[in-house]
Amino acid sequence: MASITLKRKTLKNRLRAKNKNIKIKLLNTKPVLKNIDVQAIKDSFKKD
Repeated sequence: MASITLKRKTLKNRLRAKNKNIKIKLLNTKPVLKNIDVQAIKDSFKKD
């Protein structure tokens, strides 16, 4: 019995590890900072 490979279990384990790595990479990504006028945004809040 020990010589039988469980192919579905192996596939599931590989997918689980792959998805875990993808989630970690997504958590570590930073949004792209664009050139924005911070002072103009602050002034727009003061007007309200």
